[in-house]
Amino acid sequence: MSLSAAQAGQFRTEGYTFADPFFTPRELEALRVELTRIYDELGSERPLNVAVQEDGAVNDDGGERQNLQVIPLNDKSPLCQALPFAPKVADAIEALIGDSFRLHLDQAFWKPARRGIGTSWHQDNAYFKIGDPLRGTAMWIAIHDATVENGTIHVMPQSFTTDYEHYRDPMSNHHIRFDADDEGGVPVELKAGGVAFFCYGTPHCTKANNTDEGRAGVALHFLHTEFADGDSWTQHEQRTPIIRGPEATGGLRECGEKLDGLWERRVDEALAGT
Repeated sequence: MSLSAAQAGQFRTEGYTFADPFFTPRELEALRVELTRIYDELGSERPLNVAVQEDGAVNDDGGERQNLQVIPLNDKSPLCQALPFAPKVADAIEALIGDSFRLHLDQAFWKPARRGIGTSWHQDNAYFKIGDPLRGTAMWIAIHDATVENGTIHVMPQSFTTDYEHYRDPMSNHHIRFDADDEGGVPVELKAGGVAFFCYGTPHCTKANNTDEGRAGVALHFLHTEFADGDSWTQHEQRTPIIRGPEATGGLRECGEKLDGLWERRVDEALAGT
């Protein structure tokens, strides 16, 4: 699915855009199935809650405040491994940041009903520190309907050239944040399967889930290969295949398997066990 000229223009002038719908109902169901499996399996092995108590003590998964993070994703699921190579994904990213780019990071957040807290205001470039914030983009996928009530993503348009002063987030065990009064924030409400794109400089956050249903979002980050050098942020063990460009091998070099062209098959495989 190629983005329109208007969507690409909005990204370059406002720092974000969105596409709703983006994924088909079948693709969305496959993503839901795999994400549920990942959280169920990992949750039995180790805490996933990155929220901390007010005194800084780490919550367990039964805590009153929960922000359940899995990072990275592509080493835990064949479907997630193939996701950045899906033609509609690669076409959209190319329209935004250029024709040579790699997967930089992938992760998921699950906000349980009533207890799910948000992720504070921050800029991705406060972590990644690339020279041109428009040459990297996040792709935020709404796995369930994302509304104001359940804490959808919020962005600050036209703020991607400002470097805000970040500090360690006292509500998280490892995130950073900056202080904002929310007045400049715009909620991006999406139906399940819709996608928001925002560049590395765009301030964004999510809010608390105050509904009776859990909500999940998957975020893929893509970086133009011009900036993908050894100084890139690599806190987590993450395979970062080149998706498009003269050095792309379809994932063979980085993942040991040619993933280009496998998206539809992986969707079928994920749904076969349901």
